[in-house]
Amino acid sequence: MLLNYILKRLFQLIPLTIAVSALIFFIIKLPPGDYLTTWIQQQELAGMHVDQTTIDNMQRMYGLDRPDIEQYFFWVSNIIFRGDFGRSMMISNLPVTQLIGERIGWTMAISLSTLIISFLVAIPAGIYSAVKKYSVGDYFITFIGFIGMAVPGFLIALVLVYLIFVNTGVAFVGLFSSAYAQAPWSIAKFMDMLPRFLLCVAIIGLSSTAGTIRGMRAMTLDELEKQYVTTARSKGLEERKMLWKYPIRMALNPICSTIGWVLPSLISGEIVVSIVLNMPTIGPLMRNALIAQDMYLAGSMLLFTAVLTIVGTLLSDILLSIMDPRIKFGGVSD
Repeated sequence: MLLNYILKRLFQLIPLTIAVSALIFFIIKLPPGDYLTTWIQQQELAGMHVDQTTIDNMQRMYGLDRPDIEQYFFWVSNIIFRGDFGRSMMISNLPVTQLIGERIGWTMAISLSTLIISFLVAIPAGIYSAVKKYSVGDYFITFIGFIGMAVPGFLIALVLVYLIFVNTGVAFVGLFSSAYAQAPWSIAKFMDMLPRFLLCVAIIGLSSTAGTIRGMRAMTLDELEKQYVTTARSKGLEERKMLWKYPIRMALNPICSTIGWVLPSLISGEIVVSIVLNMPTIGPLMRNALIAQDMYLAGSMLLFTAVLTIVGTLLSDILLSIMDPRIKFGGVSD
């Protein structure tokens, strides 16, 4: 049943992905002009004249001489049949797959680490905060949660980088120090990278962790006030067993449903933090591509983010169907 449900959902996601790709492409094309127009203006501002022959050649190279709808179908058909996402206009005509491939590994490593650590910290903290309501621990966790939700990640990154530099003299930006940036992989290089990697994960994950803590606390408190909990306690069911079997299990359902937006938010939310910390992720590259109207590079990265949203939603539905016996694959049970 589970396999049939997954296959059915995957087939349903195909037209959705195509529709999203069209929306992404034409939104990027909405601003007046294109990459070539911006490039010509930059050359003229630098005192260089661009002749019409060069302009015509570049238009043919990037397909800018075609109608927008034809450009879209050319882009999508190449993705589907050839796995070719086009070539970047702003970075030496390099293939988009190469540019994204150079950064996607670190992006996924940081994002997945952030997601895992966020859930491992937030769920127990939210449960403790609900069970020990109005205790010192609850107030402390609530305070940290408010800080994480209220303070932007890039500001925390700036403050931490400044404090580390003032106290140690080390510029804690980039994945590696200057001594190991070009060195081959070794245990020493890994140990040099690890604290910088964890700092980035901690800063990016602070906001999502804080939100998950607040959500878990609220849902657990709501479940603890229901009649079935009172009944279970009156029958002498052990408190720990009762908590894990009923209220916490039910409180986890909304948390599982957030995976659909947590995955892409980790990619898009780390853009400014990655710029501050000089991390080799796709966030800064996406920002530059959008500013330059590099439609193939920007469109491919936005499409990747959209696919993450779709996959996250599918994972949420599967987890909810497994965790809650009242939910069947494909609908709610009678």
